[in-house]
Amino acid sequence: NVFHLKQHYRCTMSDVSAPMLALSRELNPQCEAVLGDMRELRLERTFDCVLVHDAVTYMTSVEQLRAAVHTAFVHTRPGGAAIFTPDDLADDFAERCSLVENDDGAGRSLRCLEWEWDPLPGDDMARTDMAFLLRDGDQVQAVSDCHISGLFARATWIDVLSRAGYAVEIAERPIGEGAVDEIFVCRRPR
Repeated sequence: NVFHLKQHYRCTMSDVSAPMLALSRELNPQCEAVLGDMRELRLERTFDCVLVHDAVTYMTSVEQLRAAVHTAFVHTRPGGAAIFTPDDLADDFAERCSLVENDDGAGRSLRCLEWEWDPLPGDDMARTDMAFLLRDGDQVQAVSDCHISGLFARATWIDVLSRAGYAVEIAERPIGEGAVDEIFVCRRPR
C-alpha cells in the first residue's frame, strides 16, 4: 500500500515484523518505518489519515480490536480520518475456496489452494488454510499454512469505532470483477 500511496502522500508505516519492515524500507526508502504492534504502538504524534489495512484481520478478540482502534484514534489528528479495511464481516461471511497460480517462466511455479471457513460460527474467528505446491525445475514440494483471523459483526465494528471516539461511515470498496466489500471510514471530531 505504501508503495502506491507514497506517490501522493508522506507516509509513516508500521509493522510488528522486523523482516517485513526491512523489506518495506528497501522498497520505500523515503518513508519512515516504525517497528511496533498496532495494539500498543505510541508515536506521540498525530496524522491527517491513519490506514489500518488487512493486518487488523489478525485481531481475534473484541479486546484486541479495541486496542488496535484506540491506537489508531490516538494517532489521528482532530478533524483527521482513519480507514479500517477488515477482510470480512461476520454478517455476510461465506465459506470460499480459491486457486492461485503463478509461473515465472524460468521453471518455477506455484499452485495454492486457499480455503476460508468458519469452524465455530459465533466465536468471532475464521480460519484460512492454504496448501501450496511449489515447483522449482523438476523438484516439487508441498507446504501448508493456516491463519486464524477475527470475524466481527458490522455492529461490533461500529460500536468499537464509535466508543473510541470516531464518527463512522461505511463505504463500499471495489475488490475486483464487479465485487465490493465494506470498509469503515472514520472521522475524529475536532
